Amino acid sequence: MIPIFYDPVQRGHAPAVELHNGGFVPFAESIDRVDSILAAVTAAFGAPSPPGAHGMAAVERVHGADYLAFLANAHADWLAAGRPGDAMPYVFPAVGRRDLRLDRIDGRLGRYAIDVGTPIAAGTWAAALAGAQVALSALAPLFEGAARASFALCRPPGHHAGADYCGGYCYLNNAAIAAQAAVDAGRRVAVLDIDYHHGNGTQDIFSGVANPLFVSIHADPATDYPFYWGHADEVGTGDGSGFTLNLPLPHGTQYPAYRAALDVALARIAVFAPDMMVISFGADTFGGDPISNFALQTGDYTPIAAAIAALGVPCLIVMEGGYAVSALGDNVVAFLKGFAG
Repeated sequence: MIPIFYDPVQRGHAPAVELHNGGFVPFAESIDRVDSILAAVTAAFGAPSPPGAHGMAAVERVHGADYLAFLANAHADWLAAGRPGDAMPYVFPAVGRRDLRLDRIDGRLGRYAIDVGTPIAAGTWAAALAGAQVALSALAPLFEGAARASFALCRPPGHHAGADYCGGYCYLNNAAIAAQAAVDAGRRVAVLDIDYHHGNGTQDIFSGVANPLFVSIHADPATDYPFYWGHADEVGTGDGSGFTLNLPLPHGTQYPAYRAALDVALARIAVFAPDMMVISFGADTFGGDPISNFALQTGDYTPIAAAIAALGVPCLIVMEGGYAVSALGDNVVAFLKGFAG
């Protein structure tokens, strides 16, 4: 069986989008996603376990103190400034960011965000922090040798969050926090990102180091978010040069082409010879996903996972995207079965 970890505190992140007529609708990264996944994985594998309390040390190894303080206080500061609803950035430095003192919350939102798609609601900070604890808890059975794979049901997702910025529905980078904790524990780690969108935050965090290795299969950023990261010529910097591999794919990619890219990714990981992997798994590669443009089917996720498992390396699977809610739980279970079987 695959150990599965989840914290209901993660349901507290519930931003809403205001319509022109004054009404509100749930944000795309909604609680419904969690409900779909929970129902399916519980039926297939049993109820998830709650996370342990791991504190802030591992989170602070990845994210800066100023950024964490901003996240913890942003919504309260927004309300204190007389603004209703969710805190939302609306102005950004176009080229570079100076280290300025920005007293007004409006300015700090733009300083610590890369888009307008990542609002901060009343429960966002607690939910994001709970997600990080879930990811860290899912490391334990791998460290102990009690399992070959574990699943961290993290929500909100994390791989677009950098050391000092949020974006793409992400606030804390759960995969990076877990990977850094594994490195700090003496492991040689490979991060494999197979969300539809490039994991720009994870790449940024690890770009300058040789451990962990970062490998990503994703939609071509010439056409898809996050646009400014994930191009094939990005290979790492400084000590990390050669330890980033980006494999962008075009719209309409089906399983045969995806599997060919996966084989390239796994061959690079095999050369790196990790003793642990962290997988940023997004089911938004599914053909029915409303915001993505690949064409994988539910049955494709099991052989994809089986190919990864065949490397024989303990794997922490961290949940990222996936927005076809009615199919999401089945897609996640199909992926996990590739490790379970």
